[in-house]
Amino acid sequence: MPDFNSFSWLALAHGLTLLLAFVALVATLLPLLRQTAWWIRVFDFPRLQIVSVLVGVVVAGLLLHWNRPTDGAYWLPALLGTLGLAALYQGYRIMPYTPLASKDVGDSTRSDGDGHLSLVMMNVLQYNKQSDKALQVLQEADADIVMAVETDEWWHQQLKPLEKTHPHTCHEPLDNTYGLLFFSRLPLDGCEIKYLIDDDVPSLHARVQLADGRTWVRIYGLHPKPPAPAESDTSTRRDAELMVVGRELEERDEPTIVFGDMNDVAWSHTSELFRRISGLLDPRVGRGLLPTFHAEHALLRWPLDHVFVSPHFKVDDMARLPYVGSDHFPIYIKLSFEPQDKKEQEENCEQADAGDEQEADEKIREGIQEEIEEEAEEATGKGGK
Repeated sequence: MPDFNSFSWLALAHGLTLLLAFVALVATLLPLLRQTAWWIRVFDFPRLQIVSVLVGVVVAGLLLHWNRPTDGAYWLPALLGTLGLAALYQGYRIMPYTPLASKDVGDSTRSDGDGHLSLVMMNVLQYNKQSDKALQVLQEADADIVMAVETDEWWHQQLKPLEKTHPHTCHEPLDNTYGLLFFSRLPLDGCEIKYLIDDDVPSLHARVQLADGRTWVRIYGLHPKPPAPAESDTSTRRDAELMVVGRELEERDEPTIVFGDMNDVAWSHTSELFRRISGLLDPRVGRGLLPTFHAEHALLRWPLDHVFVSPHFKVDDMARLPYVGSDHFPIYIKLSFEPQDKKEQEENCEQADAGDEQEADEKIREGIQEEIEEEAEEATGKGGK
């Protein structure tokens, strides 16, 4: 090992590799904490990028002979082994969302169209003005139902042509980047806009009738706030919104779809807890990451837009749609209603235990409390003025 007190390119290589090793290990360890602070939860997202750095550091360490160090630096082999374990752990967390894993939701075997339901989830980016591109992508996808989020009144007017083919609507355009527009070709029953946790973040709740005229599917469209400095200091209210829906579904046994920009990745603890509580399945498992964010940065992408389904469904098609000027790619899925295979697919559902139930309830209570406290602070601030 070189003398770090005298500059050399080899010393620089060792130093940079050690720095990357430290950063990658910290990024791996922090998400293991169950803390909700945004600067901890943000490391849930880039697991693919972190594992790439870890593998790169291990290769660099081997090239630098960390596995057989000199000058008494016998801690380097231990560091190299730790980095290898961290890479294996990150790969383990990502593996289910690759074609190497078996599918939780099977491929469709139904040939008739009456039992199919297609949908598109699109985050348009409120300040994006490429509405013609977004409208073209939606019209070409020709999905049965469409939800567009981050939609204000300007976007409402731009996407209004969809109402010619999708006359059943349920809109809540807002100028706070949490507006939503919902269009359906199929009949709706009891479509409502609800504010589950945040008083400025709407969600969609409805039932949609399949083309067979007999089957009703319960749907939820969500777009909770992300854990980010400009949005929310913690993931508490995002997690709470997911748990509210999960708890509601726990009491139901009917065809169900939950979809939206969840501002969370599929492999996070919260997403996995949501699946256990709700009894829903992730069609991404065994099919691929389909990363939808960030659309403009190829090396910084992860799956933020999701569709979760009950075991009544199988997948006919699932794809990421073309760029529409937003920081998100839209996501498309075509589902097939095949209740005869429900029991078989239920075996892929993870079961919630008592600890999960308690954690879900705690997240809901904490989310409600955080919203109450924020409202009180805002009211105090206004009063002080």
